[in-house]
Amino acid sequence: MDATRIDYIEFGSTDISKSRAFFAQAFGWGFADYGPGYAGLEGAGLDGGIEAVEPDAAFAPLVILYSADLNAAEAAVRAAGGEIVKEQFDFPGGRRFHFREPGGNVLAVWSDPGGKAG
Repeated sequence: MDATRIDYIEFGSTDISKSRAFFAQAFGWGFADYGPGYAGLEGAGLDGGIEAVEPDAAFAPLVILYSADLNAAEAAVRAAGGEIVKEQFDFPGGRRFHFREPGGNVLAVWSDPGGKAG
């Protein structure tokens, strides 16, 4: 299996417009809109986005890893004792799954159909 690396971070927000304004003013980040519930980060030093969440939802930043082989990454997560908390699903740009590592952190692994260069 190729090395799996940190590739993306996703923040939850109960008010995307307020989060955008905060990050723009505090850090000078820009944004690309991908619908009313998602804004991609620009100029943040690492690819990422802000996703709309319900006001009562518990959320923390989601660190997303990249693997050229999603099935192999999932098998490695399971073999190492990780728990799949969201089965593989398609999203614009690729496919991913979410897992909890034995210490309790939830992360995701994604892959794109064409094999991202990197």
